[in-house]
Amino acid sequence: MANTRVLVVEDEEALATLLEYNLKKENFDATVASDGEEALIKIDESQPDIVILDWMLPNLSGIEVCRQIRARPETKNLPVIMLTARSEEADRIRGLEIGADDYITKPFSTNELIARVRAVLRRIRPGLVQDEVTHGDIKVDRTAHRVWRDGKEIHLGPTEFRLLDHLIQHPGRVFSREQLLNAVWGSDVFVEVRTVDVHIGRLRKALNKYNQGDPIRTVRSAGYALDAQS
Repeated sequence: MANTRVLVVEDEEALATLLEYNLKKENFDATVASDGEEALIKIDESQPDIVILDWMLPNLSGIEVCRQIRARPETKNLPVIMLTARSEEADRIRGLEIGADDYITKPFSTNELIARVRAVLRRIRPGLVQDEVTHGDIKVDRTAHRVWRDGKEIHLGPTEFRLLDHLIQHPGRVFSREQLLNAVWGSDVFVEVRTVDVHIGRLRKALNKYNQGDPIRTVRSAGYALDAQS
């Protein structure tokens, strides 16, 4: 992600510093603006490749900043991820209708945010993104369909690869068996729900081949998650 420019617009200094540090650790070129007006000035001076934009900002709200970004011809396609403490569905819908490309509710893990940044860039500006996803000691090369854990290559079948690819892009999030069926097999294919358990078992066995521990968490009556690591 070297030279991929990320502008973090966040007035909470501790969070802004944390995000800047973790983005730079993942080789993004990250800068910070502490309010909406400063954000628009920085965008005018040197347009970033993606903006991480807090909803609640002094002087100019994140919603208004996003509206102005979308109104300007030179920035109308600039990817925007909104950060907010607002979890109500109506607020999420409003943020997306204003033009945000994704929406993350606080609190969140930095790994989840970085996975979302990569996913948005992959969708909107694929030329900027090496198609690799890293979570803890697990690395997935989505182009070559190869997986490593702690530097050792792990061989997965195609279904197990798709399962891991889906989970690693949403670390910490719990998916039901039905959600995994739709994401991995597709909603138009009839597969028994228990089939998910079989393939999760195979994925677990492969990822723990060298006894590094099981990174997949079973949530009773809910589903499965790839454990979040901040």
